[in-house]
Amino acid sequence: MSTYPSEKRLLKELRFFVDEPPEGMCVDGEETEQNLKLWIVYMNGAEGTLFEGEKFKLQFKFDGTYPFEAPEVTFVGDNIPVHPHIYSNGHICLSILSDDWSPALTVQAICVSIISMLSSCKRKERPEDDRKYIRSLRDKDPTYTKWNFYNDKI
Repeated sequence: MSTYPSEKRLLKELRFFVDEPPEGMCVDGEETEQNLKLWIVYMNGAEGTLFEGEKFKLQFKFDGTYPFEAPEVTFVGDNIPVHPHIYSNGHICLSILSDDWSPALTVQAICVSIISMLSSCKRKERPEDDRKYIRSLRDKDPTYTKWNFYNDKI
């Protein structure tokens, strides 16, 4: 396992996540401990929401700047949620993943914010600029994207 300044923090967060995961979520603790820079979090859509019964995968990529800089968080796999703040490539338009990031935030806090964002959705639709965004920024790290937030769309 590599060593970098955020390793202790990530190990602590991983153990806490494995022991006390947010409702409807889990992480493969053994696999993740082998590569602390890449986590896969499995998430179930919350009961009573548009996403009830659906299963999602979130990918967290960390570098040596975590927790001072936000991790790169994207939906991956075959089921990317159809949501006004989630692009079809899995990029998530959520302020705490960019401009409103704080080192006090944890992986659990990010997951809870994402499930809350999904749960408050009233219509399954992609962001208005999905096609343009996908064409222009498909391989870029979403952490550095300047998002336009359309709160009236959720």
